[in-house]
Amino acid sequence: MATFKVRGLTAQGELQLRLITAGSRVEAEQSARRGGLRVLDVQGDSFRRPTLFASASGNFDLALFAHELVALLSAGLSLIETLETLAERQEGASRASSVLNDLVRRMQEGQAFSSALKTFPVIFPELFIASIAASEHTGEMGPALQRYLRYHEQLGVIRQKIISASLYPAMLCAVGAAVALFLLCFLVPRFSRVYEGMEDRLPLASRWLMHWGIFASEHWVLIAAFLIAIAVALPVMLTRPHARAWMGATLQANRWIGGRIKLMQLSRFYRSLGLLLGGGIPVTRAMHMAQGLLPVRLQPAAMSATLEVTQGRSLSDSLQTAALTTPVALRLLRAGERNGQMAEMLEQAASFHDKEIAHWIDRFAKLFEPVLMLVIGLAIGGIVIMLYLPIFELAGSLG
Repeated sequence: MATFKVRGLTAQGELQLRLITAGSRVEAEQSARRGGLRVLDVQGDSFRRPTLFASASGNFDLALFAHELVALLSAGLSLIETLETLAERQEGASRASSVLNDLVRRMQEGQAFSSALKTFPVIFPELFIASIAASEHTGEMGPALQRYLRYHEQLGVIRQKIISASLYPAMLCAVGAAVALFLLCFLVPRFSRVYEGMEDRLPLASRWLMHWGIFASEHWVLIAAFLIAIAVALPVMLTRPHARAWMGATLQANRWIGGRIKLMQLSRFYRSLGLLLGGGIPVTRAMHMAQGLLPVRLQPAAMSATLEVTQGRSLSDSLQTAALTTPVALRLLRAGERNGQMAEMLEQAASFHDKEIAHWIDRFAKLFEPVLMLVIGLAIGGIVIMLYLPIFELAGSLG
């Protein structure tokens, strides 16, 4: 059983998005129709999250596959010869070899390349398949693959920017947490024995810390089990869709970060839409596919914009009504509608916002890292001061 995302109209004409668990797309569509929904589009979870598998683990690397396709097709090989060549250079029992051999077999049976790719929806995302399908009508598979590779690389720029900007703060937090745990769970219990019987003469903060030390020394097994449970449960919880949706909603509700997250999502939407339109895919179909890349909370707005486009409104006006534009993107879209270069204008809008986001990430990292270091230093320094404050006071009284 799989979860399918069904978009459609109710009897009152309202757009709705439903998640339906079924064995196939057909069953999901039939279930939605029985529920009174006029189905517009059905997508599975695998299409919303295109997955790239690392070749080091023996799985399929889509980016490498596209690069090799471009190189061999440019050298004059036919598509089937290219796939056979790529299959031969893989290990016989590898995932890539199995996939490529199956693609060759299906194409020899008369299937189109795009139809053969659809049998592996987890490996080949819908945008990639749509680009190939459009190129089969125009005979320009090489340029289509190159457009997809540029799209993939440009999406990775912001992702790598975020990862590199978060590495240092993550290391600071990890080291700070480790030092704080060492102080609280190892050093404080030993100091609590030294100050035993002196609770009345200790400062209030030091007294609380000593009480914690006594508790930690008596229940260290419980504390260790709790820390291990958190270390195991946190990564598992982050893989759950509901937990990730909650985290996303929390970040988007933040007045400082929420606007930037939406801008990143819109930039990805513009870039995907530009890729599809540049490949010759009609605008309504392109919007149906690209809107699956938006978060769930923005998808009803994208559905509304798609419906308006099917009714004859311009793309720029439809996206503006659905609050899926920015001032810069709106002007570029209207310029693209006037000069017939909509795909290029969408790409320019995405590039403009990507640069804006990259600049904001740099500024945020430069401000956040010193603040984080200050907070961690104050927390650890506060624990140390509370440990040694009674000794300083005792030395002063003796003096």
